[in-house]
Amino acid sequence: MNIEENIIKYYLRNVYFINGTAYAGKSTMVKIISEKYDMIFCGENYHSIFPKEYLDKEIQPGLCYLQAMKDWQEFINRTPEEYEKWINDSSKEATEIEIMELVKLSFMNKKIIVDTNISIENLMKISDYNHIALMICRPEISIENFFQRKDEDKIFIFEQIKKAKNPEKTMKNFKECLFKINNKETYLKFKNSGLFVLERENINFDTKEIMLRKLVEHFKL
Repeated sequence: MNIEENIIKYYLRNVYFINGTAYAGKSTMVKIISEKYDMIFCGENYHSIFPKEYLDKEIQPGLCYLQAMKDWQEFINRTPEEYEKWINDSSKEATEIEIMELVKLSFMNKKIIVDTNISIENLMKISDYNHIALMICRPEISIENFFQRKDEDKIFIFEQIKKAKNPEKTMKNFKECLFKINNKETYLKFKNSGLFVLERENINFDTKEIMLRKLVEHFKL
């Protein structure tokens, strides 16, 4: 069964999406905007709210990977190609869950702000220009600063890398995995999408207030 895009768009009319590259400030902006404007907060990977026992490894192999893998050493030692496939599969599989969750939340009659991985192509089908923002950062900045953020997931992965038999080799491989999905082609795809784009260029300067003002103006909040 397919649900037509115009129907989805209607139900998501109060949803505001932020997508983009790593280390661009997406998570920070979604949190700040949700608190400042009393919006429903949907953070990174909010699709994980879906019960794991209802996932099907034949239909959602990407989302089932963490339950099927041998251990976290397997996770951090995959090849860049394997890592990229997992990211792409998971993003595609999560899109349906994200949309269903957003439709459910829409009945609360409040605006919703989302840190999303829904593709540009799909966002343009289910939302409007002023409800989509892309935040980007050059690949070399994204990768080199990936573990500078203090969120639990990245701290955990960093600790797993330190436990590897050869931490330096494992870190090098994992950064190659990150670069595979945060490469120049991906960066330029976002930058030249025709959508509203904010680029984080100076990581040594606190740009939160500037970014917030520009996003609020774009979203017309």
